Amino acid sequence: MQQLKSLIMEASSLGLNAPEIEAARMLTICNACRYCEGFCAVFPAMTRRIDFLVADVNYMANLCHNCGACLHACQYAPPHEFGVNIPRVMAQVRKETYITYAWPKAFGSLYKANGVTVAMAVSISLILFLILTLVVNGTLTSRLLEGNFYAIFSHNTLIIMFGAVFGFSVLALFIGLRNFWNGISPGIASGGALVEASHDALSLKYLDGGHGEGCNNEDDAFTLWRKRFHHLTFYGFMLCFAATSVATLYHYFLNLHAPYALNSLPVILGTLGGIGLLIGPAGLLYLNINRNSEHGDSSQKPMDRAFIVLLLLISASGLILLAYRDSVAMPALLAIHLGFVMGFFLTMPYGKFAHGFYRVIALIKNAIEKRQANALGLSGD
Repeated sequence: MQQLKSLIMEASSLGLNAPEIEAARMLTICNACRYCEGFCAVFPAMTRRIDFLVADVNYMANLCHNCGACLHACQYAPPHEFGVNIPRVMAQVRKETYITYAWPKAFGSLYKANGVTVAMAVSISLILFLILTLVVNGTLTSRLLEGNFYAIFSHNTLIIMFGAVFGFSVLALFIGLRNFWNGISPGIASGGALVEASHDALSLKYLDGGHGEGCNNEDDAFTLWRKRFHHLTFYGFMLCFAATSVATLYHYFLNLHAPYALNSLPVILGTLGGIGLLIGPAGLLYLNINRNSEHGDSSQKPMDRAFIVLLLLISASGLILLAYRDSVAMPALLAIHLGFVMGFFLTMPYGKFAHGFYRVIALIKNAIEKRQANALGLSGD
């Protein structure tokens, strides 16, 4: 115990904040034990180190997918005096990395407040603004629009509105990720490392708990549902993005303008994506509500749920809008859907959305390190 206290004092002197110091303490214990070495990428990455500096702790925190397997296997987990809870401390450090590397720097504090209340307040304010605009323009109860959204808000108006917000969000997220990349000193990524990291990210390899049986959620029983719901959410989002991209190509390059038929490619992709974004987030919300309180950082649940609820509302309002696009309710439904989408874009760089991209950066560094270890004749796993 005296040695651990000395390590904590040393970590503090190296510029680690409180969660990072606690993570370094626990990783030091894990590095001596190594019982969980085969669970996920965090533990092999840990064994390649003797000391845990800021860059190391931040990197491994984002490499952790919070599957929970190591907590239930750990002989030093609470109520043991060592109190090792890797999923919780890694979640706490992840939040600190989002705040530290955020751009603009002052906006990093939004991670502390980005809960359901904030997300809903932003979205509902935008919805009310859009509906008021429709009232002033006399288009709230327009009839015979034949599903033409651009008769309510012109194509150029939507491009300007969403292009500006989306552009800023992408820029802010990109700079934050660049800051994180530089902060963890990842090295140079080869083609093979990028391919491996992409495979691990797209397949959600480390939501298997390192053994293929899945995550722990309510208890020590393994389940693959968290991985499945993540897949539905991610690929649902990508299908919706693909629908928007195809519609853009139709509009600008093929001179085909909305509204599109129900059997057209943009509508089919958007419908399938909307269904995925309905089932996936609903499942993740259920798992989040019922998850063991020892898993992760409970203070981040509002941020997690805000992201999930916004995705649910975007998908539900989008599917309802499609179903009733030829009705008199279409203008109001369009305003509601656009409000939720705009609210999502506005909070995107400073909420749960960012975690997937930070994990991809960590996976790339992991793939680089494995190759470096192999080149030195050491174990890459």
